[in-house]
Amino acid sequence: MKLALIQTNPTIGDVPGNAARVLAGLKQAAEAGAQLAVFPEQSLIGYPAKDLLLRREIIDANLQALAAVAAAAQDCAAIVGFAERNPQARGRPLFNAAALVQRGRVLALWRKRLLPTYDVFDELRYFEPGGPTSATSSAETAAPVNAVVDFAGLRLGVTICEDMWSREEMPGQPRYDCDPVHDLVATGAQVILNISASPYFLGKHALRLELLAGHARTHGVPLLFANQVGGNDELLFDGASCAVAVDGRVIAQARAFEEDVLLLDLAAPGRARLESLPTGPAEVHDALVMGLRDYVRKCGFRTAVVGLSGGIDSALVAALAAAALGPGNVHGVAMPSRFSSAHSLADAQALAANLGLAFSVIPIEPMHAAFEQSLTPHFAGRAPDITDENLQARVRGAILMALSNKLGSLLLTTGNKSELAVGYCTLYGDMCGGLAVISDVPKTLVYDVARHINARADRELIPQSSLTKPPSAELKPDQTDQDTLPPYDVLDAILERYEVQLQTADELVAAGLERRTVADVLRKIQTSEYKRQQAAPGLKVTSRAFGFGRRMPIAARPPRWA
Repeated sequence: MKLALIQTNPTIGDVPGNAARVLAGLKQAAEAGAQLAVFPEQSLIGYPAKDLLLRREIIDANLQALAAVAAAAQDCAAIVGFAERNPQARGRPLFNAAALVQRGRVLALWRKRLLPTYDVFDELRYFEPGGPTSATSSAETAAPVNAVVDFAGLRLGVTICEDMWSREEMPGQPRYDCDPVHDLVATGAQVILNISASPYFLGKHALRLELLAGHARTHGVPLLFANQVGGNDELLFDGASCAVAVDGRVIAQARAFEEDVLLLDLAAPGRARLESLPTGPAEVHDALVMGLRDYVRKCGFRTAVVGLSGGIDSALVAALAAAALGPGNVHGVAMPSRFSSAHSLADAQALAANLGLAFSVIPIEPMHAAFEQSLTPHFAGRAPDITDENLQARVRGAILMALSNKLGSLLLTTGNKSELAVGYCTLYGDMCGGLAVISDVPKTLVYDVARHINARADRELIPQSSLTKPPSAELKPDQTDQDTLPPYDVLDAILERYEVQLQTADELVAAGLERRTVADVLRKIQTSEYKRQQAAPGLKVTSRAFGFGRRMPIAARPPRWA
């Protein structure tokens, strides 16, 4: 059988647009001689649709789109992810479903059995779990549900995303009481197809390949994986659809971070395309560029504004924006104060010239002085402190928001994950903006991605001095970040162990980290929660981000660390 794994980039809720992408992919697959086109999970509505799934008109539109795809699927059939209404009065209103359609008919249905509720997932809010594998029929379509079906001489079983994440050896996964892959193979499946909207994080695809290979070797069947691609709010989807043979070898591999159609002939798998995928900093770079481009486009913007300080964080955000939107669509703004060094303005100017950005210089000294003059009587008898530093950041935030409003451009914030973790950022100042591009990129990784950008360009896009000078907010004389924070390699090690691995303070100290530093960092994390919950949405590139997958109370009193 010849088939096509088609990774589409849906816009959440744009059912007509998403259906057009599915129909275009179906046409391309048919013209290439495929007998079956396989599309991602929820490919007609887009994933995750969140509370749009509660809107009747959205569900109606996706069912109409499914009928249109079924009518268009003539010589080439399609497996399409959609939201199916639950015909029963009990339970949640929908199933997360897949349909095999051809010549205007629904030939088979599969309903997702394992509905994740951890990390960024909340599927039990909307979907009813599908039942075990059986040959029972849908009342509306008379099609078998969750059954193995005969198609083009093979017996096919279909799983939906989490349905394949049921192997006990996978780290960090829930322990489910059933294995949908096992159940399908036990009832005769010769090939397992998995349609997914599997969110990306650094190293995720290697985990998927380990998972697919484990199923293939255990059950003695090939596994084919069709994944959504693109950015939807803070979640990124890397595509990277693939096929794994019974011995665990990858025999076909689509591109990552872009739409693609991967053709595969199961009778001659050695002829399939095997794309090489980026890894490490290159992988993070490509994920961020895709996520930034999609967020801007799907929110209705074309251009962006970014404040340029001459430091590494704003330099990286500007370079990502130039790659995502085109240099002519990015406006860089330097806002020097009396504390700004000459090299900071020079580095900002050099960066803008290297990238080809529009560039403006707006000194903040007159505005800052006016604020100080107005506030001085009210601060009488109080020594200068962080209030005075934050005032400069808030002047800059007001300038950038004014430019964003006037130009109709999206303001990109430039804070990294390390700073956000410990509250080294100013509400209504440098936190102003519509997208926090690198808010899930630890500072040490910021440097790695920046170096990758220069290496890939084979020239200096990001000035070398931005990479080598000590990082500083430059809000008071001779300031550096390490006046307030531990070295970033130490801070990032604490964050990895505490936030990702969920280790205790004692475990961090046992690992060789200094107790006083650990206590200070954990206190800062705890007391900065109110800032993070007011931050712009960010792009998730690590396994645990400061986003909606991390749900912490603000008014709380967890353990203190001495």
